[in-house]
Amino acid sequence: MSQPWTETIRFSDVARGPARRRLEADEATRKALARHLDLVSIESLTADLKVSPWLDGAEIEGRFKAAVTQTCSITAEPFPAAVDGGFSVRVVPAGSPNAPQEDFGEEIDLDPEADDPPDVLEGDLIDLGGYVVEHLSLELDPFPRKPGAVFEPPADTEERSPFAALRALKTEDDAG
Repeated sequence: MSQPWTETIRFSDVARGPARRRLEADEATRKALARHLDLVSIESLTADLKVSPWLDGAEIEGRFKAAVTQTCSITAEPFPAAVDGGFSVRVVPAGSPNAPQEDFGEEIDLDPEADDPPDVLEGDLIDLGGYVVEHLSLELDPFPRKPGAVFEPPADTEERSPFAALRALKTEDDAG
């Protein structure tokens, strides 16, 4: 699926020095993002970004805030939620010596505390909107709960369990 929010900056513009961008999603973009992220709606989405030179690439530091309406995973009712977060991503041009090297022959040691490897750009554009959407999606609760919603199992749980149904079948076979 294509990205519903594309806001770009040229890689060559960043090489001259840090650039700051404030992004604000319009109504049509928020509707498309809500569908993309399986939300009821997105009432607002803003991001403040700083894009700075880094080695032969760029570093993107951002903060975003969103007001969304999610569907409660318990009651299936819509409810409002505030989402905010920050991120830092590094990108390098294709062919960069700083790009992650794929080595399929050896065992890989991963350090969970280490920085993520930089993303490799496919062209001269850095998609700032795409990074905001990616990190917004990571901040969304995959099982959202409306405040105060509590799961109450049915009172007659024993009669509804699959084991009770099997027990009833066995009882019928023994009787017949």
